Amino acid sequence: MNILDDLKWRGAINQETDHDGMYELVGKKSVGLYVGIDPTGDSMHIGHLIPFMILKRFQLAGHHPVILIGGGTGSIGDPSGKKSERVLQTMDQVRHNVKGLTRQAEKLFGQDGKFEIVNNYDWLSQLSLLDFLRDYGKLFNVNTMLNKEIVASRLEVGISFTEFTYQILQGVDFLHLYRHNDVQVQLGGADQWGNITSGIDLIHKVEGQDAKAYGMTIPLMLKADGTKFGKTAGGAVWLDSEKTSPYEFYQFWINQDDKDVVRYLKYFTFLSREEIDDLAKKVETQPEKREAQRRLAEEVTKFVHGQDAVDQAEHISKALFSGDVSQLTTAEIEQGFKKMPSVEVSSEPLNIVQWLVDVTKFEPSRRQAREDINNGAIRINGEKVQDVDFEIDPSKKFDGKFVIVRRGKKHYFLARIK
Repeated sequence: MNILDDLKWRGAINQETDHDGMYELVGKKSVGLYVGIDPTGDSMHIGHLIPFMILKRFQLAGHHPVILIGGGTGSIGDPSGKKSERVLQTMDQVRHNVKGLTRQAEKLFGQDGKFEIVNNYDWLSQLSLLDFLRDYGKLFNVNTMLNKEIVASRLEVGISFTEFTYQILQGVDFLHLYRHNDVQVQLGGADQWGNITSGIDLIHKVEGQDAKAYGMTIPLMLKADGTKFGKTAGGAVWLDSEKTSPYEFYQFWINQDDKDVVRYLKYFTFLSREEIDDLAKKVETQPEKREAQRRLAEEVTKFVHGQDAVDQAEHISKALFSGDVSQLTTAEIEQGFKKMPSVEVSSEPLNIVQWLVDVTKFEPSRRQAREDINNGAIRINGEKVQDVDFEIDPSKKFDGKFVIVRRGKKHYFLARIK
């Protein structure tokens, strides 16, 4: 099956510059394709996964992915999707970000065949101002550039000449990769259509109208309620495990709505059509089991963080659900309790009532603390405590770093030992 047929079934195609030409091209040979990302930060977030998942599908289908990290374009800023000028980063910050994104791209694409990572700073930094104006600026019509959505949407509030030229630089990128890396297709988000078509126009002007260069964009990802995919109350969901732990990452996917989960299975997993259709039926007939969400969380977490991270996230989830936290490791507690209520306490052993009321403030009064203890509502490090004379010794568990308190079935608190 032609990969474009599979992408169409998955709902992953928004616009194509020449469907028939691209369909014929990818159906008969291994093709070079690229996705670009500017180093505005040192980690990708899950919004970046959208075009990269499509690029990965092409890799698995035998094509050649090229990941372009914009060390050059990232130093000036892409106006796409922005209502105002970006704040320019220092070149030291850009270089730092490039290293972080390179490590992540190597992890995502390094397991399944050949791929390339390139940095457009390598060629854009070699362009003199006169070369830029004579060789490229002369080939771009200002009227056409003004009509591009990425520019037109900014005309009322204003756009600098720097960001205005971004589409020229991205066009230069496509031409460079076409000439030197055998790249014929650029993929990108829906907001990149103007930049992509600028590159194709440039290739046709320089290499001739018969040059086989194509572009494809991916639809804007919205949730069933119309809100933007990937945004949470806590901010972005990062691919960097230091910014978003694998457990938090797993939880983001497993908590998706029934209305969205099948679409996300098509987009963010490499499961077959038959497997996804089977999971879709289970969403309809057995939604309470949340099997589709669990499979989604497993597949995406494995792709980004590996199978060990999946196993760890599932272990933490089961422990928190059952209340048996005593089997968790110190590292797993760091992940699972990252956003739960916590306080810092000393390592001094202390009576449980005093500790719950005076030290941690987990209980409002000594009377309430004694009542909860006597009723069996308090668990310390997973063990039920019903003795009001019990002494809490923080050094006895979890490498002396944590004490976990659970009141009732759902209310967890974490004491971090100074």
